[in-house]
Amino acid sequence: MSGRLVHVGSAVVDYVYRIDALPAAGTEKTASAYARVAGGGFNMMVAASRTGMKVVFGGQLGTGPDGDFLRAAFAAEGIETLTPPSPSMDSGNCVAMISGDAERTFVSWPGAESRLTPDMMAPVQAVAGDWVFTSGYTLSYPGSRDVLTDWIEALPAGIAFVFDPTPVIADIPRPILDRVLARTTWLSCNTNEAAEIAGAGDAQTVAVRLLEQHCLKAAGVVIRAGAHGCLVRMADGGTRAVPGFKVEAVDTNGAGDTHIGAFVSALSRGLSPCEAARYANAAAALSVTRHGGSSAPTDTEIQEFLSHRDQAAIAHDWEEATAT
Repeated sequence: MSGRLVHVGSAVVDYVYRIDALPAAGTEKTASAYARVAGGGFNMMVAASRTGMKVVFGGQLGTGPDGDFLRAAFAAEGIETLTPPSPSMDSGNCVAMISGDAERTFVSWPGAESRLTPDMMAPVQAVAGDWVFTSGYTLSYPGSRDVLTDWIEALPAGIAFVFDPTPVIADIPRPILDRVLARTTWLSCNTNEAAEIAGAGDAQTVAVRLLEQHCLKAAGVVIRAGAHGCLVRMADGGTRAVPGFKVEAVDTNGAGDTHIGAFVSALSRGLSPCEAARYANAAAALSVTRHGGSSAPTDTEIQEFLSHRDQAAIAHDWEEATAT
């Protein structure tokens, strides 16, 4: 299969502050570095685009400095925007504090991406071969969730729909979440999000529940476990734990977005789900060695990374086989 990635989620501007540790209540910290960067759904789109997939954006960008900033970032990555700027407000933003242990803390302000009408979605048309994606953020906003859910449900049956619930999953009303899961072709989530949907348990048990009780039309689910890799469970019953790669992380912001974008891009090129998961694990591993949420690697960089890892594994196996 091949086709475009039609992203109908949200993009915001990230205001990123690097600090040694989060400040205690009532105290102040001075950041060691600051950056203003495109974030939110932009990170996932960049990962897909840099690995060879045509990407178009069907969400809302605002009118104002943050909307202008995002449009420029999209243009620099070759990502076309299908919808006109929202005339009523600017795009939203997010303050991201990156601490010395590479973890991040967010405070978000919703903007134009949080308001949708059917007329706003009218220019966004998915065609055969496209892959449609959204995240839980747009579904968490009261002003966008109903319109977007209606649009997703109206997608033609043959179009693949990929969903990432994101950490705001608890803010999505359960009826909305259930409707979106029922239309999902591929669900990608972390272990906490999977448990929020299907209850506690080991990853394989939760994955089975996701497919049997929530994502009845899905081809499969991916449960991400950070540096440990991910678990892929297919609707036909096949399960595989795909190990991650050990790297020196400096910034985990955007790693999940990179994983999803690379996974969808790989699937669109015909890789098997497990091959696509390994490819996505490598993309995410490379991304956390770089600063910034939109730090996704290119296909060439991923292939070189995997080649070096494969060569190292072969050398290790040879040493073990010839040890006396």
